[in-house]
Amino acid sequence: MTQHPKTQQEPARDPQQDHLLSPGNCVLALIDYQPEQYSTVTSASRERIDLNVIGLAKIAHAYDIPVVLSTVGVDMGVNSGTAQAIRDELPGVGEIDRTGVNAWEDAEFRAAVEATGRTKVVIAGLWTEVCLTFPTLDMLAAGYEVYPVADAVGGISPVAHDRAFDRMIAAGASPVTTISFGGELMRNWARPDADNLRGVMQWYFPRKQQLDEAEGVDGRG
Repeated sequence: MTQHPKTQQEPARDPQQDHLLSPGNCVLALIDYQPEQYSTVTSASRERIDLNVIGLAKIAHAYDIPVVLSTVGVDMGVNSGTAQAIRDELPGVGEIDRTGVNAWEDAEFRAAVEATGRTKVVIAGLWTEVCLTFPTLDMLAAGYEVYPVADAVGGISPVAHDRAFDRMIAAGASPVTTISFGGELMRNWARPDADNLRGVMQWYFPRKQQLDEAEGVDGRG
């Protein structure tokens, strides 16, 4: 049997009918990546979280995914804004400040998500057990499909982080990781926009290797 080389992409799915994440059917929500939040996270290093949340921002920018960016306590003078390294990857995206720990209870945040018209929400935030979990549970209850990004978040302890994911999964959330998110958007290496993900990977993997070596891990973190 003659084998023919496969160089042509499969047809792209209709994003409105696709059960997987695609550039046309999801929104990215990033919550409370502020110095004060980072300072109490112990389930992952700040460097590990930054690698992945910056990766998320790069992927969203590369694939024109709408981003909702939120902070807590800035207007009150309690906290600083989003870490500058993350802001630098989100040109034109404004911050929505809140007083409450549950972003979904903030009318401006909720309206920003609703305005996208998208019901698949990829979400990451600090801490896992509070500012990520609470809006995830509320959005699930409101009929959204919610995808917490497991490697771009952190809690005040490993047990707090892990139990929060147990709770979200039990409620119907579908965890993803940063690179799995990129792969789900890209879907096919023969498409012209595959270079979008290639570019992110060329940035991501050298930094991941350096971080793995610095933290003394075998690359599975």
